[in-house]
Amino acid sequence: MSAYDKVMAARDANKITTVDYINHMFGDSFFELHGDRRYSDDKAVVAGLAMLHDMPVTVIGIEKGRNTKERMERNFGQAHPEGYRKALRLMKQAEKFHRPVLCFVDTSGAYPGIGAEERGQGQAIAENLMEMMTLKTPVLTIVVGEGGSGGALALAVADEVWMMENSVYSAISPEGCASILWKDSSKAPQAAEALKLTAQDLFDLHVIERIIREPRAEDAAMFESLKLLIQRTFEKNLALTDEELTNARYERFRRIGTNL
Repeated sequence: MSAYDKVMAARDANKITTVDYINHMFGDSFFELHGDRRYSDDKAVVAGLAMLHDMPVTVIGIEKGRNTKERMERNFGQAHPEGYRKALRLMKQAEKFHRPVLCFVDTSGAYPGIGAEERGQGQAIAENLMEMMTLKTPVLTIVVGEGGSGGALALAVADEVWMMENSVYSAISPEGCASILWKDSSKAPQAAEALKLTAQDLFDLHVIERIIREPRAEDAAMFESLKLLIQRTFEKNLALTDEELTNARYERFRRIGTNL
C-alpha cells in the first residue's frame, strides 16, 4: 500500500471506530462520563471509566461515527474545546486516584469553526499539551484511524504512542499540504509520501513505539491480546515513581525532537 492508500484506509467508513474498541475491550464495565463543567458535552469525545481486567482505567477517545447520522452527531470526529476540556477533566481525576489513562485517537483535526475559536480552541489544546506532559499517572495513546494535527496531539502527549497498521498521524492532511505547497489538492498522494505519516514511517523515525495489527470485529482473541499488551504497559509504568514517570515522558519527546 502507498502512503495515500493508508490515508484512504484510515478514513474508511467500515473501519473499526473508537466506540467499537471500547465496546469490544471493556463491554459493560465502561461507564461514560459527560461534560466539561464549563460549557457543554462534546459528543466527538467519548470518555469514562472502565475495568481493564482487574485494573481500573480512564478511557478517552475521539469518535467519528460510521454512518451519516452518527457522523453528524459526532461532528465527524472534530472536537470542540469543551471536548478537550472534558478529556483534561477526566485526566486530572485519573491522576488524583493514580488511575492509568488510555486514549484512542481518530480525527482529521480539531473543529476549526468560529464558535470553537470563540470558546478558546487553541487554548484548550495548549492546556492539554501542558498538563499531559506533567500528568502523574501512566498515559498510553493509540491512533486507530486518522491522527490529524493538534486535534490528535491534544490526546497524544503520552508515555507511549501506538498506531494501528492502517492508520496515519500527521501535522496536516495530504490534501491540505498539497494545496499549500502546490496549490493543487490533486497532488495529495505525492504529499502523503513526503509527510511520512504512515505507522511504519513513524516507527522508523522513533515517533511511535509500536505498530498494532488491525483487529477484526469478530476476532475476540485479537482484542484480548491488545488488552493484555495495554495492561502490561500500564503495570510497567505504575511501578515508576511520579518523578521517574514524568521525566521519562519528557525525555521521550526530547528524543523525538532530536531524531527529527
